Amino acid sequence: MTDGRMQDFDLTLDRFLTHAAKWHPQAGVVTASSGRESRRIGYAELEQRCRKVSAALQRLGVSKGDRVATLAWNTQAHFEAWYGLMGMGAVCHTLNPRLTAAQLGDMAAQSGARLLIVDSGLLSGAVQIAKAAPGIRGILVIDPEAPLAEEAVAGVPVMLLEELLEAATPDVVWGAFPETSPCGLCFTSGTTGAPKGVTYTHRSSYLHTLRALQADVMGISAADSVLAVVPMFHANAWGLPFAAPAAGAQLVLPGRNTDGASLAKLIADESVTIGVGVPTVWLGLVEYVDEHGLQLPSLKRIIVGGSPMPPALMARLEKRLGVKVQTSWGMTELSPLGVIMPENAASRPADVAGRPAIGVDLMLTDSEGRPLTEQRGPEGHLRVRGAAVVERYFGAEEKAVDADGWFFTGDLARIDEAGLVRITGRAKDLIKSGGEWINPAEIEAIIGALPEISLAAVIGREDPKWGERPHLLVEVRPGQTISDEAILGALRGKVANWWVPDTVQRLKVMPLAATGKIDKLRLRAEYGQSPEDAKSGA
Repeated sequence: MTDGRMQDFDLTLDRFLTHAAKWHPQAGVVTASSGRESRRIGYAELEQRCRKVSAALQRLGVSKGDRVATLAWNTQAHFEAWYGLMGMGAVCHTLNPRLTAAQLGDMAAQSGARLLIVDSGLLSGAVQIAKAAPGIRGILVIDPEAPLAEEAVAGVPVMLLEELLEAATPDVVWGAFPETSPCGLCFTSGTTGAPKGVTYTHRSSYLHTLRALQADVMGISAADSVLAVVPMFHANAWGLPFAAPAAGAQLVLPGRNTDGASLAKLIADESVTIGVGVPTVWLGLVEYVDEHGLQLPSLKRIIVGGSPMPPALMARLEKRLGVKVQTSWGMTELSPLGVIMPENAASRPADVAGRPAIGVDLMLTDSEGRPLTEQRGPEGHLRVRGAAVVERYFGAEEKAVDADGWFFTGDLARIDEAGLVRITGRAKDLIKSGGEWINPAEIEAIIGALPEISLAAVIGREDPKWGERPHLLVEVRPGQTISDEAILGALRGKVANWWVPDTVQRLKVMPLAATGKIDKLRLRAEYGQSPEDAKSGA
């Protein structure tokens, strides 16, 4: 007698779109177009176009395991490139258009990308990338708005992908490779250090998608219209291009325009129920809605991550827009979702990131990596492990995890008795003043709760006596006024007196990194010197 067995069924990402095409053919993808009617397509037709992309890439010599870079916004054409590449077993290396051509050229050279798929509006940057990455043998232009001005760049042909699709047929084989095959490559944002490449596999992203669809995570259903403001070039747009077709939900893509006016129109036109993006995006939306007295009744939930949610902004969004805000925390290395606040939690404080779902495990350690005896209550260094957590960075010889598989996130955190996680800061951001540590995140959370403040950041500024002192930088809400004394007064009695910054600096616009987070590297470079050194030009 033999044991029974289940079918072999590799968890490959093409299955999400194939499922949507068969069972949700009328749902699909909507792409905003500046000054024109939005483009829309059902999943059934979309699958056929994605298969044609695979066929066109095969004719150009792309095969399983090859890396192809994309430099594009959140559009249908970018979505097609994703599935066209991943379905055939190639690796989609997303490049961030907000980085410099030199940075992107270095990343493309590291990855060994064979082709570069680029939005027509970004072609000039793509030319510079191709010059810096000799492995690139062709540039494929998507979303053309005008005839091509380039036919070749340093011997590299420039082609319209749409023209190649005219001669392509959709009868290509998808899947037929191990689920452990790589599907994507994304470099970390580099807001706190040098960017590192993270390779996703079909299996890791498939399992991440199933986790995201859980009711207490993103809880996306076929009844939803999901606005993905989080970029497709950053951590797989938090998995939304996989989760939406898997659930049969409509996926709404904003293109490159993510200002308040553009998003408000898109939400109203497409009856968006769920919006996903970093806090600064929703600040722009609520400012626009307030200014023009608009209502967005279809919008039910906003999911935020990428940087801490200012409590004042969260309260404002929930009151003004009538939505529930779900906070979350994750990293590129986690595919990226780590923890999220359930939609129907009895209490949803802005400073609580949420709870991990099945597939993610957390542990707090001391600074030497020893597990804390008490995991509930004390602050510790956060470590993570799971099926969608990085084990080794791209091109690295050594593993990024310890002997037990735990990945050190670099974050500080507390876990309460209910299992809810508070990210209390970045270990690298801690300020050492007079031999004692100051946590900027705690100060930022208090100042960020002031209704007059849009954004707040604290950095260490050189000090001849104390080594470092906290320097507070703020962006005040338009039309609001608040004195330095009132800002600093909000800290009295809530943090130790010696934690209170000596100075407040007002910025017209807080500098943001390429992923929408506050750019602390730039803040430290521009404002981290002591006042005396800054004056002398040292």
